[in-house]
Amino acid sequence: MQPQEIAQKVFNNDRRKIARAISIVEDYNNEGAELLKQIYTKVGKAYRIGITGPPGAGKSTITNQLTKLFLSQGKRIGIIAVDPTSPFTGGALLGDRIRMNEIGHDSDVFIRSMATRGSFGGLSKKAIDAADVLDAAGNDYVIMETVGVGQSELDIVQASDTTIVVLVPESGDSVQAMKAGLMEIADFFVLNKSDRPGADQAIASLQTNLMMRDHDEKSWMPGIIKTIASENKGIIEINNEIERHREFMQRNNLFIPKRELQTKKRIKEIVENTIREKLWSESGEKSLSLSLEKVILGNLSPYHIAEEIIDDFIKKKT
Repeated sequence: MQPQEIAQKVFNNDRRKIARAISIVEDYNNEGAELLKQIYTKVGKAYRIGITGPPGAGKSTITNQLTKLFLSQGKRIGIIAVDPTSPFTGGALLGDRIRMNEIGHDSDVFIRSMATRGSFGGLSKKAIDAADVLDAAGNDYVIMETVGVGQSELDIVQASDTTIVVLVPESGDSVQAMKAGLMEIADFFVLNKSDRPGADQAIASLQTNLMMRDHDEKSWMPGIIKTIASENKGIIEINNEIERHREFMQRNNLFIPKRELQTKKRIKEIVENTIREKLWSESGEKSLSLSLEKVILGNLSPYHIAEEIIDDFIKKKT
């Protein structure tokens, strides 16, 4: 089936073809690039929510409960659950899908587990392409839940309209969040398992550090929502905070500029990756191998060799 035909099936919410389309864009060959071009006219309507935080914070439970709330509002939801790469198969461990089995059979919910594939960032680079597929399929929300591995969560900003950082009271997670840079990317925080000891101290610590940030009356100040997701407590408040952030971005004309910045970064990344792959696959690797001895012997610097490889690549393209 041609990319144009698959795209039409995606637009019609054909679940089998949506799954096929995501598999194609994950592989990202010429077919994947063409498919992404075909679906892009329908991309941009879904609101994208990123959910991230340390392992064991309850991200999947929150995703599950939030999805049920959206379903009660008559919405359609696409979910991308990014798992650690399996050391045996290279595929996604399907724990998130098992935990979300309760909603996975609903016709208005599409869940896809993806592997990080060793990319920098808990969110696989291909998850953004998969989000485009789910967007084009007509979902109202696309939720991207990432594995909590610290600094790499910064990737999620590239893909989300609202980013939620989930923490728990124990083990100094609020301090870990600050070290990992999560303080900067969070549009708001969720303190899950807030019935446990240390919850009030964790909230106080977050509030103190938030107040130290530069802000004025026009700045967005992240909120802190207390939840016990396993008991469905605080989920409505999460929904309300998502809407509060969404309205703030639209009211202050920040929504489109944010998406423009994300798109600019994404295009740069696509260009850089494409050039890198072509450079090394066509001639760069061979040139590098032939020149290594000159560098080791001190006859030429690595910068000389790099310039030669780049010049040679440019000449072949002109």
